[in-house]
Amino acid sequence: KLGAHHTLELEVQRAFTLEKTAWDALDLERVSTACDPKLSADLAAVLITEGLAHVCLVGSSTTLIRAKIEANLPRKRGAAAAGYDKAWTKFLDAVLAAVVRHVDFSIVKCLVIAGPGFAKEQFKEHLEAEAVRREIRALIEHRDCIVLAPASSAYKHSLKEVLAAPGIASRIKDTKAAREVEALQEFYKMLSDEPARALYGPGHVFAAAELGAIQTLMISDNLFRINNVEKRKRYAALVDGVREAGGEALIFSSLHVSGEQLTQLSGIAVVLRFPLEELADTDVDAPF
Repeated sequence: KLGAHHTLELEVQRAFTLEKTAWDALDLERVSTACDPKLSADLAAVLITEGLAHVCLVGSSTTLIRAKIEANLPRKRGAAAAGYDKAWTKFLDAVLAAVVRHVDFSIVKCLVIAGPGFAKEQFKEHLEAEAVRREIRALIEHRDCIVLAPASSAYKHSLKEVLAAPGIASRIKDTKAAREVEALQEFYKMLSDEPARALYGPGHVFAAAELGAIQTLMISDNLFRINNVEKRKRYAALVDGVREAGGEALIFSSLHVSGEQLTQLSGIAVVLRFPLEELADTDVDAPF
């Protein structure tokens, strides 16, 4: 029955067999990615402001909040000012403990400390000093992998600002998450500068594919989870067709910030090799 499921418990190093009636290229790509530990968490981020911090792992298919640290800090002025420094240091120690617990530098390529104000700079200084004092080898040996970035808040949605920051984008340029953000930025820029080369929605995208005009295809993995099998096959064939024609096909995770943005554009969008003004100005129904 479609939509029915049951739970199977798997264990590390225990072999299992997964069978499907038909395997398409997307299925095989997803299995290959899941089996490669290097692709499981490209980036770690600490989003921090006074009294609030989130430690996040940005992987190839999802963004996870691994720890949330909150603290009620006294005011810097008045009678409570004397306790501020002590409470602030205790808060920074808690954030550091979360970083040590959740960030594995054998996998993570870059640790970004981001947030508004001066909290990020103060935490980086605290982290470096404590790493030396406590002899935390992982932090000492990967000091060059720890960078600062601006962000408007310490909440998860600010990750899109972090990933788009020029200095960060160059540090994680080989990661899937960074490429997705870059591609979406290219799409929005094209939509502004040359709207006839940026299309979205199934109707326009499939029409452009028939003309061999797609340079970059961006598609949400949500579209491969719909209940209509024929539609899923059409989307899978679209991805294969774009790649065979020399184009780039990016499958966005709906659990990423960039995937959430793409979902707002119907879950599918393209940057074209050449403008299709007539198509862009025409309402096109989906081919299914």
